[in-house]
Amino acid sequence: MELQKLECDFTVCKMPDISHVDFSREIVFLSKTSDEISLVCETEHVPSNITESEPGWKALKVSGVLGFGMVGVIAKISNLLAEAGISIFVISTYNTDYILLKAANFDRGTRVLSLNGYIIK
Repeated sequence: MELQKLECDFTVCKMPDISHVDFSREIVFLSKTSDEISLVCETEHVPSNITESEPGWKALKVSGVLGFGMVGVIAKISNLLAEAGISIFVISTYNTDYILLKAANFDRGTRVLSLNGYIIK
């Protein structure tokens, strides 16, 4: 399986509303529940109205479209990284998945995945 490195740095944010989110950016992940609104965006485009944040993330995109019937894609990746002591933050879209790792662990994480047959581009 091929994983693509995304070049920008990301920040995970908690916010009171979406009024300051720049949806014109190429990558913006937003989730809303009755408890919170969470945003993952490029670090240089964090909105001014965040209430909490966790900067310092790098991302891998699972290349290609993943069908809903595919089983174990994230489980295998997360197990390999967990065995190496690397935590992840996963975001799924309709077509694919994104695996975020803390920047300090990113190179080590990509090496672990490469050694286990993943192609990192």
